[in-house]
Amino acid sequence: MPPRKRPPPGSTFEPTRYDNPTSHLDPFLKYLQAEAGMAANTVTAYRSDLEQFFEWFVTQAPKSLAEVDLHVLSKNLQHLQERGLAASSIARHLVSVKMFFRYLVLEGVIKESTADLLNSPKLWQHLPHVMSPDMVNRLLAAPGPGDRYMLRDRALLSVLYATGCRASEVAGLTVRDVHLDESYCRCIGKGNKERLARLNPVARLALEAYLQHERPLLAGFRQPEALFISRTGRPLSRIMIWSLVKKYARRAGASGDVSPHTLRHSFATHMLAGGAELRALQELLGHASIATTQIYTHVEHSRLKAIHEECHPRG
Repeated sequence: MPPRKRPPPGSTFEPTRYDNPTSHLDPFLKYLQAEAGMAANTVTAYRSDLEQFFEWFVTQAPKSLAEVDLHVLSKNLQHLQERGLAASSIARHLVSVKMFFRYLVLEGVIKESTADLLNSPKLWQHLPHVMSPDMVNRLLAAPGPGDRYMLRDRALLSVLYATGCRASEVAGLTVRDVHLDESYCRCIGKGNKERLARLNPVARLALEAYLQHERPLLAGFRQPEALFISRTGRPLSRIMIWSLVKKYARRAGASGDVSPHTLRHSFATHMLAGGAELRALQELLGHASIATTQIYTHVEHSRLKAIHEECHPRG
């Protein structure tokens, strides 16, 4: 659905006084998918942020989107702060609102967007939680004979750590994406960008065992395309993958809030510690900007600092 161009200068422009802001939501989300090429998870996040904004908006004096000014938007940010949202969540919420108002300008619903005048709240750089190589090994070995789908779960955990892929990327893998003879898999990341992820020997052997002995039993006669499937033959969702990682992390005795993203962070940090170049790590992680990858240099620096303080006689 291509957006309409904004009205030319001097044209008649009379926004509806009591327009319903939610009526623009679905067209906006379709625009994000069709025109901007955003991933489904990103579009879902935009929907959630904007639904919260609309819920708050109807309690305010302005009844028209054309009346939204800096005062109204500042009050919204204050409302989010009073709810106790983290600065990162508020910043994402503001991005959603900015994108929505830019879309309204393109569609000719409003003349200009005052949302672009707002600055995002400053974000403190939080270093990601990283597991030690020994703890990762314990996690990968956590699925045992007592588990109903031991081979699938071992393969799942091994692939997450071997590739550094996001949970959504692993959930989207198909059998055709995996090339065990050449030890790599093809995954689709954010913005529908395709990249190749390397499979280490542990992940390759775990996948071989799962594909040969367990997946055929789960698939039955249905012949699903997804690589990782449930007992009903349906693809494992991102939430199900998250739940499995939590389950085995508790069993392995891992401290902290371990999630699939923890394995991604651990993969990146361990690669950097092993001598990987930052540009190569950027490609492996599928980051659009190397600035995102650079956080792992701070993680590795923190690890070295802790070792120095522990081991140096005058640390």
